[in-house]
Amino acid sequence: MLSQKAKYALKAMIALATQEEGELLQAADIAERQNVPRKFLELILLDLRKHGLVRSQRGKLGGYALAKPADTITFGQIIRIMDGPLAPIPCASLTGYRRCADCRDEKACAVRKAMREVRDAAAAILDGMTLADATGTEAAALKAAIGA
Repeated sequence: MLSQKAKYALKAMIALATQEEGELLQAADIAERQNVPRKFLELILLDLRKHGLVRSQRGKLGGYALAKPADTITFGQIIRIMDGPLAPIPCASLTGYRRCADCRDEKACAVRKAMREVRDAAAAILDGMTLADATGTEAAALKAAIGA
């Protein structure tokens, strides 16, 4: 299940992706637009900055912006930064693999095989969805809602 932290990170990154290149957005504005608690958002933005997905500028006119083009940042990257591996169990993970203590034959384990398929399907979707895709989808939905 997606954590609230990852959900807020996705919302914040989508908000940043809607900005013009070079335009900064303050944490308070992101929090208000996306209905995210500001203090929690600031911690999330710090994590995203540490991982090179956002950049920040201090000062009265400071704020946050994407550090990379929106079409190069995937939902999968953001979720992994916030929540860790996508696999529902450690033995099905590519990045956080750990053998299960109760497993006698990992190669024949039906649970592991099923969870690996779940992981692979989730990764295919999340690693294929960029912020640019999301902002295009969101913009189209907004236009449809207002009848434009």
